[in-house]
Amino acid sequence: MKTLVHLPILLASLTLLQTAVSARNGLTARTATIRETVDEVKVQVNKAFLDSRARLKTALTTQAPSTRHFSEYLKQAKGRTRTAIRSGQVWEESLKKLRKAVSLTNVTGQGLDFTKLSREVGCDPPAPAVNCNISNPYRTITGVCNNRKNPELGSANRALARWLPAEYEDGLFLPFGWTPGKTRNGFPLPQPREVSNQIAGYLKEEEVLDQNRSLLFMQWGQIVDHDLDFAPETEADNYSKAQCDEHCIQGDNCFPIRFPTGDPKLKTQGKCMPFFRAGFVCPTSPYQSLAREQINALTSFMDASLVYGAESGLANRLRNLSSPLGLMAVNEEVSDHGLPLLPFVKVKPSPCEVINATAGVPCFLAGDSRASEQILLATSHTLFVREHNRLARELNRLNPHWDAEKLYQEARKILGAFIQIVTFRDYLPILLGDEMQTWIPPYQGYSEAVDPRVSNVFTFAFRFGHLEVPSTISRLDENYQPWGSEPELPLHTLFFNTWRLVKDGGIDPLVRGLLAKKAKLVHQDKMMTGELRNMLFQPNHTIHGFDLAAINIQRSRDHGQPGYNSWRAFCGLSQPKTLEELSAVLRNEVLAKKLLDLYGTPDNIDIWLGAIAEPLVHRGRVGPLLTCLLGWQFQRIRDGDRFWWENPGVFTEKQRDSLQKVSFSRLVCDNTAINKVPLNPFQANSYPGFVDCSSIDKLDLSPWASVKK
Repeated sequence: MKTLVHLPILLASLTLLQTAVSARNGLTARTATIRETVDEVKVQVNKAFLDSRARLKTALTTQAPSTRHFSEYLKQAKGRTRTAIRSGQVWEESLKKLRKAVSLTNVTGQGLDFTKLSREVGCDPPAPAVNCNISNPYRTITGVCNNRKNPELGSANRALARWLPAEYEDGLFLPFGWTPGKTRNGFPLPQPREVSNQIAGYLKEEEVLDQNRSLLFMQWGQIVDHDLDFAPETEADNYSKAQCDEHCIQGDNCFPIRFPTGDPKLKTQGKCMPFFRAGFVCPTSPYQSLAREQINALTSFMDASLVYGAESGLANRLRNLSSPLGLMAVNEEVSDHGLPLLPFVKVKPSPCEVINATAGVPCFLAGDSRASEQILLATSHTLFVREHNRLARELNRLNPHWDAEKLYQEARKILGAFIQIVTFRDYLPILLGDEMQTWIPPYQGYSEAVDPRVSNVFTFAFRFGHLEVPSTISRLDENYQPWGSEPELPLHTLFFNTWRLVKDGGIDPLVRGLLAKKAKLVHQDKMMTGELRNMLFQPNHTIHGFDLAAINIQRSRDHGQPGYNSWRAFCGLSQPKTLEELSAVLRNEVLAKKLLDLYGTPDNIDIWLGAIAEPLVHRGRVGPLLTCLLGWQFQRIRDGDRFWWENPGVFTEKQRDSLQKVSFSRLVCDNTAINKVPLNPFQANSYPGFVDCSSIDKLDLSPWASVKK
């Protein structure tokens, strides 16, 4: 009888046991499926990464490199950045496969063990965990430990911040414009090159220069950008590369930009311009969003990382470790009339050698891999490295008891402060105009609660500078007159053109051009020079070239950027819906009609294009939307940086007083043979209205003298 009484309990126990075993078996099966899928994807992705690098090297060595190869060299990921992007790609490809193989509760993949998936992929932080030394007076190279509560905040090789949620065609990975016939907000998206042709172009002879901004104003914007963000491209397998390059077939990370009917490039370049999507990282716990997030390979801090690098390995390669003076390494093969140039990259060949095979001058090695992209950027990098070494030597004279590490770190700290001061004192006020105080009020001190990360949208907002680039670059002699037999060089001939610095005049003629020549005026009807819109990275031996305007538009879709009106709403601005309303915002009915004819609705206008189309704020060089996005970003970069130069304890009061005298003109005086400079180098200037270097304040380093303990 007792047996019959306990039978229901026994049956219930068996049922529970079977359920538990089944659940465990199901979990084991799912775990095995995850592991097998990840292992399979890792093999494919690793092969793609290896093949991609090998193919680029072969192209630069044995073939006539194409525009695509130059672009690929510039946008390739290295070091820990490459590792982080590879993990992101394995994660995403694994998720795609598992969505098909595992029964999921919805399209996002809920039902999968994301923690297990991340562990199998290797989605751990790209750098080992750091035990922060809170008493360290110097920044880390990677940016970790700036924020004590969240040490990784603002560090390199993490996702760009999202101020608004990503918007992808499928909600996860695919950019809008991916699927033919699919609409956005009820309208098809126009092809980026068609938009570029209709909105961004103008005839060279119509170019208008800015009567109030020097060429340095344009160049400083690129310097700041390259100190804050870099999103390299991801890799794709050989099949995808052939699809993109030769056949314009979209797939995986290939997202080609097609040439519209009637485009002259159809006759010279085929059907499209190849385009590869930006590198991205693994999603982070708690997996609230699985949408693709692009990487920032740099620190989000204004820390002169373009000079020193954002990874420890690179930072060490850039130093002269054999010197007791804390110096940066310089070129041991060539010099600039006795003054140092940057070291050459050791990986051969480089695009710079290909540009002029006769000269055979390699690209330069710097803290940012894009240093040799164009000649004025390489010139700027050269000035910074010279300044570091000048500072280190002066500090050594003041403090002969300091070792090499102390000298290096103190010089690095001062140069970082230099970039911060010049940006906020000299550059941003004439960029943001009367809106400067609204968006960047006076400094109130560091706040641990402020998120300093560079936002995804900032990487597009800051591309307004592409409209300031003129079609030619001038070289000037000591009297600021045309220098040499080729004093004015077309911009497209200066990409990867290091040989001009080494064998054709050095940096001084170019620095004089930065100081005495004018930037291009930002203009609604004359947006981007054809040198960038048709001949970007154009090799000398071809007539092929990329379109930077079309790339900016395609890249914003690649990044899942919300449209123009979403960002207007974010900034508390009106959101135009009709032609009349858009005309009022742009103060230009013709431009508004062109945009609506292309996009159908202002909601769909790509963020870069909509932002640069707005009329300029008073005494500024950007419109209301850009003023908001840029101002908001720079305020956060400043207020969320524990090592900001004005933060008490970073420098002494006397050191801060001394630092306020730094200037770009003094940088030129101290590191070139130039002895006549303008007092306000970011404003448009004309010689002979310059002053002698003796009239420019020097940085007094005496507050850095210390007593030997």
